[in-house]
Amino acid sequence: MPKGPKGEKRPADVIANAIKVARIATGEEPEEIEKTDDGKDKAAQSLGRRGGKARAEKLSAKKRSEIAKKAAAKRWEKE
Repeated sequence: MPKGPKGEKRPADVIANAIKVARIATGEEPEEIEKTDDGKDKAAQSLGRRGGKARAEKLSAKKRSEIAKKAAAKRWEKE
């Protein structure tokens, strides 16, 4: 059975799918979206989000400037 953009099940028949979409759009039928697990560890995601901010707070202004200059040089480097 085909899946929608968020992994929800949809009818395989094109006409049945069009009717289902029309019913959802008009409110005749509720849209049932199943939550799918993306396979990522929630604790690791949380740590990853905090990591960049914590690193930026620890760096001195001089060190941040050096990193920025190095990145800019790499970006503008001729191939």
